[in-house]
Amino acid sequence: MSEAARLESIRTRGYARIATEEAFAPAAMLERYRRMLERHEFDDPGFRSLWGFYLGSRSPRATQIIAKLQDLGPQRMADMDATGIDRQIISLTGPGVQVFDAATAVAMARDANDELAEAVHRAPHRYSGLTAVAPQDPRAAAAEIERGKRQLGMKGVIINSHTHGEYLDHPKFSDLLAAAEAENTPIYLHPQSPSKGLIAPLLESGLDGAIYGFSVETGMHMLRMIVSGVFDRYPRLQVVLGHLGEALPFWLFRLDYMHRATVAAARYPNMRPLKRRISDYLRENIYVTSSGMAWAPAIRFCQDVLGMDRVLYAMDYPYQFVADEVAASDAVPLSDQERRQFFQTNAERVFSLQGS
Repeated sequence: MSEAARLESIRTRGYARIATEEAFAPAAMLERYRRMLERHEFDDPGFRSLWGFYLGSRSPRATQIIAKLQDLGPQRMADMDATGIDRQIISLTGPGVQVFDAATAVAMARDANDELAEAVHRAPHRYSGLTAVAPQDPRAAAAEIERGKRQLGMKGVIINSHTHGEYLDHPKFSDLLAAAEAENTPIYLHPQSPSKGLIAPLLESGLDGAIYGFSVETGMHMLRMIVSGVFDRYPRLQVVLGHLGEALPFWLFRLDYMHRATVAAARYPNMRPLKRRISDYLRENIYVTSSGMAWAPAIRFCQDVLGMDRVLYAMDYPYQFVADEVAASDAVPLSDQERRQFFQTNAERVFSLQGS
């Protein structure tokens, strides 16, 4: 599609479609995954379950996703044109570099960011990128957040949930969180397979992946950050959650009630009073995207309880690349202004885009 035709389509429609959780994977990282699986170098059941399938299966789903993940050129652009997506905000697929040792992770994150930044440079009106970091080395991660923002023009940070079973509420990650807040760059907290301590009953029933386990893992991660006081220490920090907030918006009443009761009972020494309610942090420090959740009742519920300015559109390309879901999202009952917020202006504000 020519740029003139795309802009005319936006003018006619009244809004640009900005998809905010769209994945890529460098070929070198996937090759490293293959070696790790073949040599049994990484003893993690979630990694084996997820990437053992995608890199070992010859099914149409697996082979197509692997091909699309690596493409930052003509095929991705053609897929966007075919479904009417005007811009993708692209990030490193889970678990990204977070399965490697620290030195390897730092180097591969930098390489992935350079590759993505070059693709954005070639198509600045269609692509924006998020900075991948290696939480294994929090100081290096902080430096990469700064480089991504100031030198590469990245629009946020991607963290693929836990890193070797550790979560961002741990004090060791303070440099990373402080850098994200200082650079005014949102963290997209994206799923990966549940950690070793969480995965067993999910894996044995086939629920460890996107069907349920991803949401369990990432929703818990977000709650750990909230109840540990991360947003009291970093009040300007903004986090983006996919899949309509990994179910947390639907739990707001109970989360507030039981947190208040648990603190009052002094049941856990590490659960202390917070400055605000859990629901306040979700409304003031968290944005949610509709990735993989093209379902009007759930989208409208999140808009109602979090605020119209807190919910963004996403497709979840290439894992859930379904043209009919774009039409379903278009059809969510919204005013013209609200629809423009959902698809375009919320993303432009959150990710500091200059317009689409």
